[in-house]
Amino acid sequence: MGDVTAAGQQPEPIHDVLIIGGGINGCGIAMDAAGRGLTVLLCEQDDLACATSSRSSKLIHGGLRYLEFFQFRLVGKALAEREILLHNAPHIIRPLRFRLPHQPHLRPAWMIRSGLFLYDHLARRKALPGSRSLRLGPDSPLKPHIVRGFEYSDAWVDDARLVVLTARAAASHGARILTRTACIGAERRGDLWQATLEDRRTGRRSTHLSRALVNAAGPWVAELQQSTIHCQVHHPLRLVKGSHVVVRRLYPGEHAYILQNEDDRIVFVIPFENDYSLIGTTDVDYQGDPAAAAISPQETRYLLRVVNAHFRQQLQETDVLWSYAGVRALADDAHGKAQAASRDYTLDVDQPPGQAPMISVLGGKITTYRRLAEEATDQLCGLLQRPSRPWTAGAALPGGDFADPATLAADLHKLYPWLPDTLLRRFCHSYGTLTHELLEGCRSLDDLGRHFGADLYAREVLYLIQREWVLEPEDLLWRRTKLGLRLRPAEVSVLRDYMDIRTRWHAADHS
Repeated sequence: MGDVTAAGQQPEPIHDVLIIGGGINGCGIAMDAAGRGLTVLLCEQDDLACATSSRSSKLIHGGLRYLEFFQFRLVGKALAEREILLHNAPHIIRPLRFRLPHQPHLRPAWMIRSGLFLYDHLARRKALPGSRSLRLGPDSPLKPHIVRGFEYSDAWVDDARLVVLTARAAASHGARILTRTACIGAERRGDLWQATLEDRRTGRRSTHLSRALVNAAGPWVAELQQSTIHCQVHHPLRLVKGSHVVVRRLYPGEHAYILQNEDDRIVFVIPFENDYSLIGTTDVDYQGDPAAAAISPQETRYLLRVVNAHFRQQLQETDVLWSYAGVRALADDAHGKAQAASRDYTLDVDQPPGQAPMISVLGGKITTYRRLAEEATDQLCGLLQRPSRPWTAGAALPGGDFADPATLAADLHKLYPWLPDTLLRRFCHSYGTLTHELLEGCRSLDDLGRHFGADLYAREVLYLIQREWVLEPEDLLWRRTKLGLRLRPAEVSVLRDYMDIRTRWHAADHS
């Protein structure tokens, strides 16, 4: 049985797996499956990481607060993954120390010490130092009455780049990645799936066959299953919105803060893009289109109120430079507080007798995406009766094939001494050793071409269009980079005009 095609077109091959959703879970499964020899087609209705996967707290962490809900298995699993990811992607993931100011009326010191002891020992820890107690002196940015605290380790991640680099790894193993391509219909045809995909830029439709289907649509997983695939979700789902704000840097230093609040929730304050602080997150039950999720005035006031209760510098709503909100689809019913809903994942397998299988991805957190992908690919290989061997635990992501960030920066400086320090530092943290690919043939700053503002040049714009599926300025400014914080509206307008021409040329070259 072959694919249905228009007259005169070559039939599409039958893929082993069609993955719907270009967030971290979909791209993670695509990478793992392609690396095991499965033929993979992934479609994403918008840009890679366009929703939840670029709207996280930017942390690779076990989830210290989950210990209070006795989710020891999830925390241990996430802490083990933290070690693996720090090794596999040292350019976009880096260690981060957290300070937890002690507020005796909220949690006693013995409880915090016990929790940190568990956090240090629930999984093997090699890359990061353990926790310790702190005395906060007069130079602390916190209010004078806060004199005691604790410190522990986790890691920071550029979440959207994690998705894109995982997609690049998938493509390097033969996966086909289609962005701005929606699945508008899928049905079983015996032991195959027949799916209709629509290019959202041109309206062109195509039909594809696959031996298995993966629904990794994140907060759209239930809607896709019911309206497009016409199957029921077998587990309760809960949509929870988490919101963040960005302000000017609140304090010097590269450490983060984890702040306790009267309602038992916590709020992070994290160094962000050198000059800013990222504050989040909230947990609010959500209804409606996940694409329209935005922070509410109440959430903004909540986050600022928690920060103002701890820091000497007081923030107002006018200090917020940027905000974002993401919706998580949690495998959980709607009982209890949203903050207590499990962040663990469920893989829901649907395979009527004699019919093609489907796996739906429910829940999960960015820290455990690789483990989730490994388990999903194990199941796919079993369902398709293919031999398989897990491989991603030791696989560096593109650009991550180096041991020490400082050594990488020194090497790049020797090779490209004409790069401004800010640009070299950003290239190190965004591209790692892929910087050589980006700068191939360049001998001076002039070779980077047109300057659009901040430290964005035409060479990088073209590279992202050609290698990282960038089609719109928002893809570049808010996901591949965070230069949207720095470029002025007039500069963005010039960039938009430039990209409109270059993306059309690129599309014509690959049509």
